[in-house]
Amino acid sequence: MKLSIGIVGLPNVGKSTLFNALTKKSVPAENYPFCTIDPSVGVVAVPDDRLWKLSEFSKTEKTIPAAVEFVDIAGLVKGAADGEGLGNKFLSHIREVNAIAEVVRIFEDQNVIHVDGKVNPVSDIQVINLELVLADTETVTKRLGSVERDVKRGDKAAVAEKNVLEKLKAALDVGDLANSVTLTDEEQVLVKGLQLLTMKPIMYVLNKKAGGLNLDEMPDDTRFKELTDYLASKNWKYVIVDAKVEHEIMSLEGEEKELFRAELGATDDGINNLIKGGYDLLNLETYFTTGVQETRAWTIEKGSTAPIAGTAIHTDFKDKFIRAEVIFWKDLLDAGSYAAAREKGLVRTEGKEYIVKDGDVIEFKV
Repeated sequence: MKLSIGIVGLPNVGKSTLFNALTKKSVPAENYPFCTIDPSVGVVAVPDDRLWKLSEFSKTEKTIPAAVEFVDIAGLVKGAADGEGLGNKFLSHIREVNAIAEVVRIFEDQNVIHVDGKVNPVSDIQVINLELVLADTETVTKRLGSVERDVKRGDKAAVAEKNVLEKLKAALDVGDLANSVTLTDEEQVLVKGLQLLTMKPIMYVLNKKAGGLNLDEMPDDTRFKELTDYLASKNWKYVIVDAKVEHEIMSLEGEEKELFRAELGATDDGINNLIKGGYDLLNLETYFTTGVQETRAWTIEKGSTAPIAGTAIHTDFKDKFIRAEVIFWKDLLDAGSYAAAREKGLVRTEGKEYIVKDGDVIEFKV
C-alpha cells in the first residue's frame, strides 16, 4: 500500500531541512515495491516499539517496519495557480500524493528572509491554501462545463455529479477547502477522479528554531495564539518540529540523541510525531506478522476486514482467504510463546467478516 505525503510550504520556511531530516530515517528501498529512486522522495519508517518487541520475541532474522513516503515538493509562491514560479509543476506533484504536510514558519531570524518580509503564520497558511483553492476552482468549473451537455439530456449520473460539483464550488468560491464539505460515499466516488488538491487531508507542521526567537516562546507576541486559535477553529491538526535540530541529531540514537536534543533547546521528537501524525492523518493502522524469518508491520486502512487486510501481503489473499489466527501483540508477549497463548485461549480463529484491530498479530490461512 503506497502512502505518500507531500511536503509543501513557502520559500525559507524550513521545508527542505525537514525533508532532509526525514530522509535520514529512510528504510531500505528493496522492502517496499512502491519505492522510487527520485531524490525528492524519501521512504521513512513509522516508529513503532511493538514491532521491535515482537522481533525480539520471535528472534527474527529480518525486521521490516511500516513506511510512509514523503515527497519534497517545489516551493510555492503567490500565483502558483496561474503558473507563477514552478506553479504548474508544484500543483501536479501535489495531485500525486495522498496527503499534505504544510510547513509553516514560527520563528524570527534576520538571516533567513521571509518571502513577504515578515513572519505571519496565519497569512502563510492562507496564501498556500488560496493557491490550492484557486486550482481546484478551475478544475471544478471545467468539469461542470463538461457535464452540462449530459445533464440537459437527462443523464441521471451527470445530474448527480453536477449536484456534487456545485456543492464543492460553493465552498471553494468562499475560500473553503473541498475537504470541509461533507459528502456521502457515493458523492466522493463521483468526484474522486478530479484529484482535487484541497480534498486531501492536510497536517500543519509548525517549524521552530532552537535558540532563536520562536513565536510559541514569546508571551508578549500574539501571533502563535492567533495561529493555534485559527487551526482550532478549522479543526485542523498540527505538530511542532524543529527541523534544523532534528536534521542535526538524526544520526544519533537513544539517550545520546535525547541529550543532544536537550542541549540544543528542543524537547519533543518532532520528526517521530510528524511521521505518526501522517499515519493517523491517512486513517491507517498496523497489524503484524512475526516468525523466525521475518517480523513485519503491515499498513491497512482502519476498518479493514481480514481478507482486505491480507491483500497488504498479497492480492491473492482476498479471494483465497479461508481464516485467520489472531492474537493481540501484547497478549502474545505476555504469554511467552504461541503454544502458551493457545493453551490460554488467546489465539482466536476469525473469518471473513473480522475487522482487523491495530496491534493484531495475524497468521493467514489461504
